[in-house]
Amino acid sequence: MRIGIMCSGNGTNFENIVKQCPDHEVVLMIHNTKKCGAIERAERLGIHHCRIKHKDVDNAINLFKVWKVDLIVLAGYMRILSPKMIEAFPNKIINIHPSLLPKYKGIDAIQQALDSGDKTTGCTVHYVNEELDSGEIIDQSTVMICPDDTIETLTQRVQQAEHRLLPLVINSYE
Repeated sequence: MRIGIMCSGNGTNFENIVKQCPDHEVVLMIHNTKKCGAIERAERLGIHHCRIKHKDVDNAINLFKVWKVDLIVLAGYMRILSPKMIEAFPNKIINIHPSLLPKYKGIDAIQQALDSGDKTTGCTVHYVNEELDSGEIIDQSTVMICPDDTIETLTQRVQQAEHRLLPLVINSYE
């Protein structure tokens, strides 16, 4: 399977996909920020990458089609995709989100879980649709919230769960 990845941040999920999904080929990484940490990772791993502003949907669609991607993974991509992008790749775009959806959609999900007094949180891989973090859930992983957790400690454990879950989903994708 040929995979395209979209990132906005450090790129830890991006690198993890490359390493944990050896039967698939990550062919392109698109990022939307100038100082995206995933750039350095892509260069080190020999993965083609480019910056495309999130509103330049046609360019992103064309690139993914030229690279003949079978699956697009949003791995820390901090923008809502346009309906045009979703229509161009029906049921071919998945996202990893740091909560047990449908709880805590959008940003600051881990902080929301801490603030709510929840006993658990986790991460969800879901199909992307036009509504924020509302697509069909593919799989989830639960993370316990400890009484002494801080945003940093809980974020680290949720990211570890993401690093386990996302490759499992990708490797079982048909």
